[in-house]
Amino acid sequence: MNRIRYFLFVFVILTTSIFAQENFRTEKDLLGELKISNDLYYGVQTARAVENFQISLTKVSDYPDFIKALAIVKLAAAKANHELGALDDPVLGVVEKACKDIMDGKYDDQFAVDMYQGGAGTSTNMAANEVIANVALEYMNKPKGDYHTVEPHDHINLSQSTNDFYPTAIKVAFILKNEKLLKELNDLATVFEAKGKKFNNILKMGRTELQDAVPMTLGQEFYAFAAQLRGQIKLLKQAEEYLYEINMGGTAIGTKLNAVEGFPKKCATHLAELTGKNIHSSKNLISATSDMQSFVVYSSALKSLAIEISKIAGDLILLSSGPRTGIFEINLPALQPGSSIMPGKVNPVIPELLNLISFRVIGNDVTVSLSAHTGQLQLNAYEPMILLAVMESQIILTNGMKTLNEKCVSGITANEEVCKSYIEKSIGIVTALNPVLGYDKSTELAAEALKTGKGILEIVREKNLLTEEEIEKILDPASMTGQK
Repeated sequence: MNRIRYFLFVFVILTTSIFAQENFRTEKDLLGELKISNDLYYGVQTARAVENFQISLTKVSDYPDFIKALAIVKLAAAKANHELGALDDPVLGVVEKACKDIMDGKYDDQFAVDMYQGGAGTSTNMAANEVIANVALEYMNKPKGDYHTVEPHDHINLSQSTNDFYPTAIKVAFILKNEKLLKELNDLATVFEAKGKKFNNILKMGRTELQDAVPMTLGQEFYAFAAQLRGQIKLLKQAEEYLYEINMGGTAIGTKLNAVEGFPKKCATHLAELTGKNIHSSKNLISATSDMQSFVVYSSALKSLAIEISKIAGDLILLSSGPRTGIFEINLPALQPGSSIMPGKVNPVIPELLNLISFRVIGNDVTVSLSAHTGQLQLNAYEPMILLAVMESQIILTNGMKTLNEKCVSGITANEEVCKSYIEKSIGIVTALNPVLGYDKSTELAAEALKTGKGILEIVREKNLLTEEEIEKILDPASMTGQK
């Protein structure tokens, strides 16, 4: 019985050992060999990066738009190399299939490297090379790691270096995300315009330095919000154009070492076709490899949008303040109770959220500025930080504007009677009476109103200075606010 148990034990150990060996493959690089699980599509260099960079909870896999951009650029490179005779038909065919699978999000989980990584993006580039190669090998019915057939460096990274591929992929990622950002920005501007039209006949007091100024309509105020956002759309589109110039084919420092002749322009042409954007090769690849101007410009545009959004959010908070002791000219949708101790309190949580987002975006822009000016000589090693900062800004701005639109601005209503009462009580209305009653009489009315606490129109009625018909004509929103 004991001998039977012994043989069973040995059998289990051997079987387990054989199974374990079959479930792993051995890959090697300049540092030596490493066992890689056959479940993984990435290889030895990515595995080392996963082990070395355990810094944050944020992985490349958390940014699918960036992964899509990686695959788009690798596909453009493969097409260019094939067109120039450096990549044969069978390899192009499987690489193209692999890239399209990755673009469709099928292998996002394989990009497991931390976003905080040294090496100027080399780990991310190698992750793309290895994953594409191993997916391509599956299409050829070859085992993962059979790099004699499709090699990460010789085939997937052909005519490239991390130093031209990685910044190009970042630019493509920003361009892809900018389209989504612009859509939400346009939708938000449109809903502000709709509210402007709805509120256009509601007269209210305008304010400068939080003091009563001159009359306007609530609609004009909301149209102004929309116009400010339209200006940001224009700015973001202009900033995006700085991302169209790429350094693909410049390889290590921009001298085109090891790139196939004609690759830079061919690759840019294929990228333009794949993205539908005017992507083109830089006239000075050395400059384009080390210069971060395009990222600084685009990040600055995001900061500008954040500042504009924060200003609008602050105005919505002020206009809805109260309900009894604030301005209270508008109502924001009530989304949740606002206090654990004060019954009935509802807070402007969505505009507050947009302020939080804006503060973060402004901080991210500082991070981009520091990263951009810290690069040395022919390369900037801090591009991973630029990528993380800008993509975070794009994501939170996109989601934030969608939330502001759907959960706040779309449901805003006007307190018309409150607006009307402020007009009648405000001393600022005296400016509109000046052409009718004269400057001196208007000054007297203002002084009396300040002294007595009465409204200007109340005093005008007491003194029979104007008829109700004349008052109504003067207070006509169209004539008072310059609208035709």
